[in-house]
Amino acid sequence: MEKPVPIAATFEIEYLQYLDAEGKLVRDDLPAFARDTKQLVKLYQEMLMVRVFDAKAIALQRTGKLGTYAPCLGHEATYLAIGSTMQEDDCFAPSYREYGVQFHRGVKPRELLMYWGGDERGSNFSGPAHDFAWCVPIGTQCLHAAGSALAFKIRKEPRVAVCTIGDGGSSKADFNSALNVAGAMSLPLVAVIVNNGWAISVPRDAQTGARTLAQKGIAAGLECLQVDGNDLIAMRAAMDHALKRARHGHGGMVIEAVTYRLSDHTTADDARRYRSEQEVKDAWAREPLRRMKAYLMSLNAWTEDEETAWKAQCTKYVDAEVNAYLETKAQPVEAMFDYTYAELPADLLAQREEAIAWEKRT
Repeated sequence: MEKPVPIAATFEIEYLQYLDAEGKLVRDDLPAFARDTKQLVKLYQEMLMVRVFDAKAIALQRTGKLGTYAPCLGHEATYLAIGSTMQEDDCFAPSYREYGVQFHRGVKPRELLMYWGGDERGSNFSGPAHDFAWCVPIGTQCLHAAGSALAFKIRKEPRVAVCTIGDGGSSKADFNSALNVAGAMSLPLVAVIVNNGWAISVPRDAQTGARTLAQKGIAAGLECLQVDGNDLIAMRAAMDHALKRARHGHGGMVIEAVTYRLSDHTTADDARRYRSEQEVKDAWAREPLRRMKAYLMSLNAWTEDEETAWKAQCTKYVDAEVNAYLETKAQPVEAMFDYTYAELPADLLAQREEAIAWEKRT
């Protein structure tokens, strides 16, 4: 009889879900916050506001009043769960569509519109000054978060750094390097992989052979969990757990939020070229607002009349923010030169003078 081959290690990835696609509970051990219906209603209202803003931003882009914009349609539960669990002194390192996190942390819609409108003053946003600005290079924000987490540990501060990345971005070296250092140094880092099924036009199963994306943290020695990213309760519970353990010195965590991108990747994309209508239709049946609304109505905590009234209030607020953005006076042309170097090199100084001269001609 052959001697059994010894096993060096085994791993499991747990899956967390509380609400199914119909808004029905699939487990009865609700976390404390989820037993507070007023808190759930408030989070649902924030989700609705984000969706109203998202639709308005796309309309602005289509009418030439905004540059290329990255929608967040379908991600509302994931982002509100992240934002609502973080402390004010925690650090958030986003990519470029986590509006629900940032609105919850105090960023104004007008500032976000300024950024996508090409005005870098939008990056000097309200909310925690230690949060990072939007990061279009894929994956670099994860290294920023890891560096912040290292600083928190060195200073012995009970703070956590949180970063987000897409399913495609989780294959980047920057992401994996951030996880590696977080595991090696037991840093208070929480990395959320927003698995929306598509890395622009590349499907998730074509860009990695991993059975889950959460398991990418195993090699780094981090705790890993896959969550239904369309389930606000599950995402909030997962983030609560991750932040508490990181804050108390128990190391970092990777959370894979399984959701779906209901919109185009950006307004420069046409997802109809690579996604079937049936796939998107099926995804709409699982989307986060639909299930949370159904759950709240089953508790008699929300009505159709309240929904209509709240949407009208959101529209009024978003319209006021849009007007504030549109009325913001454009910066002079030399502003593009003035905030890059302490002292401009000679060639850029010459370009600056030339640009000022051309602007005066017009």
